[in-house]
Amino acid sequence: MVATPSRRPVDLEVITVGRVGVDLYPQQLSCTLAEVKSFTKSLGGTATNVAVAAARLGHRSAVVTKVGDDGFGEYVRSAIAGFGVETRWVSTHRTLRTPLAFCEAYPPDRFPLLFYREPTAPDLTITTEDFEIEPLGVVPILWITGTGVSADPSRETHLQILKERERSSSPTALATIVDLDYRAMFWDSPAAARRALEEVVPFVDVVVGNIDEIEVLVGERDPRRAASMLDDAGVEMTVVKMGPEGVLGRRGDEVVEIAGTEVEVVCGLGAGDAFGGALCHGLLQGWDLSRILSFSNAAGAIVASRLTCADAMPSEAEVLELTGAA
Repeated sequence: MVATPSRRPVDLEVITVGRVGVDLYPQQLSCTLAEVKSFTKSLGGTATNVAVAAARLGHRSAVVTKVGDDGFGEYVRSAIAGFGVETRWVSTHRTLRTPLAFCEAYPPDRFPLLFYREPTAPDLTITTEDFEIEPLGVVPILWITGTGVSADPSRETHLQILKERERSSSPTALATIVDLDYRAMFWDSPAAARRALEEVVPFVDVVVGNIDEIEVLVGERDPRRAASMLDDAGVEMTVVKMGPEGVLGRRGDEVVEIAGTEVEVVCGLGAGDAFGGALCHGLLQGWDLSRILSFSNAAGAIVASRLTCADAMPSEAEVLELTGAA
């Protein structure tokens, strides 16, 4: 359940599980990959970015993921540590390559991605031999993603983690969160994604997704109706990101809608991950729903106004300055 933060000391406050990679951002905007002359390299991957965002906001975070035995894998591990995120569970696959993602940028609203994750990504080969499962049962915030259940053995590993967390019933566990993170290229069909996600939902407290992702899960695009459906399914808190229109959140009978934060958009990629790290921050602070959503919305807007993902994650002071709450 989404509980009140405990004063019991724990090693970590946030653990994320899943996707990692190297993002390559174009230095020339509004042109195709064929026309781009140069790229800048940054740490990427939804689960990893959320851990970085939480660390940037002052929380002890870790990511459970896997890289290839190559130079990009070395970069990823070094970059994660450089952002203050625990790397004890960043393992290495001896034959698969560290994933790459090339971005095109057409501000303000089109940012196509080309993923290199074939034949599969190391982070989809995670098993319980790659990490200690017990801390994931007791950590205050556990963050998983839909991509993590798109293929085995990662899918089965995620279910093991969720069952361990349910079994432990730890007083330190505040919330289990799934970021739907739907990427069509990772799935055979939307129906396959829905079936896999429906296995996960009974174990989580919070569901986070944009309108398209929520539709994949519940077959409904209207944010209020979709949140009501998930409430009926036992989800304690639903967050529907609506892009420039803002965000809608539901927790129990309370429904809050926050308007979008106006910024000059440079690259929308990573904004949702900044939102996720800020959501973790708000839950750990014990804030009310409106304050959580306002803060998270502003954090996402800041990253949308910058080019990269992990490197662009804001501090608390930056978010408060944008919201006028400093």
